[in-house]
Amino acid sequence: MVYRLLAVNIDGTLLQSNGRLNKSTKEAIDYVHQKGVHVALVTSRNYHSAKKVAKALKINPMIVAQQGAFVGASIEKPMMVKRISEELTAELVQMLEKTVCQIMLIHEKYSLGNRVNLPENLLGKTVMYLNDQNFYAQNYVDDISEELIDKPMAPTKMDIIFSEQSDRGDMLKLIKEMFPEVDAVLHPGQKMTIVPKGVSKWSGVLYLADRLEVKRTEIVSIGDGLDDMEMIAGSGLGVAMGNADAEVKNVAKWITRSNDQDGVAYMLKEFFRKQHPIEFLQKMNMLK
Repeated sequence: MVYRLLAVNIDGTLLQSNGRLNKSTKEAIDYVHQKGVHVALVTSRNYHSAKKVAKALKINPMIVAQQGAFVGASIEKPMMVKRISEELTAELVQMLEKTVCQIMLIHEKYSLGNRVNLPENLLGKTVMYLNDQNFYAQNYVDDISEELIDKPMAPTKMDIIFSEQSDRGDMLKLIKEMFPEVDAVLHPGQKMTIVPKGVSKWSGVLYLADRLEVKRTEIVSIGDGLDDMEMIAGSGLGVAMGNADAEVKNVAKWITRSNDQDGVAYMLKEFFRKQHPIEFLQKMNMLK
């Protein structure tokens, strides 16, 4: 099988636990790119945060950001952006504000959040926007509902950290019953992400693959989180990191080393050294 698109999750996969990009990983990504394989960074992060990671690479990869709601290489000319409508956003915020939670409305150009006192240990476990403040406008207000009256917003996604686990469960049930226009994605701890219906990392990768005329069987996906499971299971070659949960490893065709043991570099060199450059395969008429 010839693989033509590499989709790599960022946090816990491409980056080490300390948030750094290892030199060997950077070189391995470049090695695959030199063979004519398309590369995409896939993340729940906002576009700007993902772009910062992309700039650390030797190439200019495509970006599937904001849980799959944003696809493109530049913010000026995205290939695809999906949003939660202004009206629906206001309704969801009003419901969420009945609980104690941190709410962040994520747009590709800025974010809007509420000022709320959550325990330090809770926020510490759920680092939502590490170092984003340097290049991404984050606005905080006391009452988001009130702010949206004068300044309506149609975000690509909403991130929520609940003070109580039971509140997250209750809200998940209400969202499923009352708002069929959106999907809710659960993360470790007490975090939840709300996205437009049908939006996921995998849907974003598939949109990109379709535009590039790449088949599902020609996609290699690498990830570690529960929200990576769909793309790992659906790709031609789904790879789980050594630091991934057992559920993620169970749907993978291949398990590599952990993100702190150069798992991405190890996997790419093992697989792609056997694959001829795409241009050569096309010349030899070896691609179907």
